Amino acid sequence: MANYDLFNGDADGICSLVQLRLAEPRDAQLVTGVKRDIALLDKINPKKGDQLTVLDISMRNNAKGLTKALQNGADVYYVDHHNPGDIPSHDNLFAVIDTRPDICTALLVNKCLNGVFAEWAVVAAFGDNMAGSAHKLAEKNNLGPETLSRLKKFGELINYNGYGRTVDDLHFKPDDLFRSLVRFETPSECLIRAPHIYEQLDQGYDDDLARARNTQFISKTEKCALVTLDDAPWARRISGSYGNVLAASSPDRAHAVLTHNQEASFTVSVRAPRNNPKGADQLCLQFPTGGGRSAAAGINDLPHTDLEIFTDAFNAAF
Repeated sequence: MANYDLFNGDADGICSLVQLRLAEPRDAQLVTGVKRDIALLDKINPKKGDQLTVLDISMRNNAKGLTKALQNGADVYYVDHHNPGDIPSHDNLFAVIDTRPDICTALLVNKCLNGVFAEWAVVAAFGDNMAGSAHKLAEKNNLGPETLSRLKKFGELINYNGYGRTVDDLHFKPDDLFRSLVRFETPSECLIRAPHIYEQLDQGYDDDLARARNTQFISKTEKCALVTLDDAPWARRISGSYGNVLAASSPDRAHAVLTHNQEASFTVSVRAPRNNPKGADQLCLQFPTGGGRSAAAGINDLPHTDLEIFTDAFNAAF
């Protein structure tokens, strides 16, 4: 029998698994990648009796791999907050799926574990641009303003680390980062005992964000704004975080960050207006490589020739 832990390489996926493995340590093959590398079930060939833990990756995008795993007799524990498509009914599948815009996977895991490692869920919620939910959980756990400020930035930095074309773009490989973080019962302890993680990410984030802020918008109205970034490691790293920064600065406006890539196309990050966090997933699902959740979604490959089509759809949606 083999164990597999499959998880998104962003803050939500990593912090979800940190909570679970602190609660139930387990030797497992780690299967992850950059944030947009989500067809993770296609990377394994599970057999009868294997145990799969799947966190923060769309069931819709893993439908084929999930069906194969269940048919082969594997047991699957699946927790996620993205649009799932059709959820299979199978005795070997235990699924916790909640697509509400104020819920992330780590918050679902936190609830399953009765809040025993809640600080990690707070970090994840901040990283996933869910400040309201993060503050609510922090208040419930009596976390003071100074602690909360550190956890907020830590979550944003872990999430920033997940963006790139390949893991070579990242400051830390997601599986290595998980192994580093799971050594600590709380993120506060991690910040004290392993400060180099925060410091390296913080410096990289500041440098990349400064470059992004110098980029001109290609379209900007009261309700919608689009910006393009270069085909470069710094741009790929900051694309999602920059979308969150823009969303926070203009909460009534929808934003799309389009990063040029090598396939004569864009990688797209969409943020619905923070004051009305709906519709991002439905917009992106109109395109072949799109997906996500209602507040934040993306398109892996939008051909340059489809920019006008996307712009029209984006403006119509928001």
